[in-house]
Amino acid sequence: MNIYEAIRNDHDIQRDLLDKLVDTSGDTKTRSDLFKALRKELTLHANAEERHFYKPLIPTDMMQDYARHGIAEHHEIDELIEALENTEMDSSAWLKVAKNLKEKVEHHLEDEEHTFFQLSGKVFDSNQKKELAIKYNNYMNSHR
Repeated sequence: MNIYEAIRNDHDIQRDLLDKLVDTSGDTKTRSDLFKALRKELTLHANAEERHFYKPLIPTDMMQDYARHGIAEHHEIDELIEALENTEMDSSAWLKVAKNLKEKVEHHLEDEEHTFFQLSGKVFDSNQKKELAIKYNNYMNSHR
């Protein structure tokens, strides 16, 4: 497995949780459970990705702006999660913010999968891609 496969696996988990979350209504246990799972997944993923994907790219001139952009998007996602935490779960405003979160996360995943991965593939050799995947997966597995 390489770093791109490892990250894509988690992206699929995030997409699934987001789809299910915006399909919920009211202050239900299902909505609450899905939100908690998504929040944990997004937080772990951002931490692992920043350490084991973006950080090694920052010293590279070609990837520095992309890495910083990705990290900035993680912060925007964190702000939307915080907004959800501070909004009544049964209000229409909560679902609106959840849909904004879904859009932001999906945009971020598309950026990574269709731009960042291709460009960074020119920076990392095959051994680095495998080593980064091991570190990334070890981080994720130790914190799940």
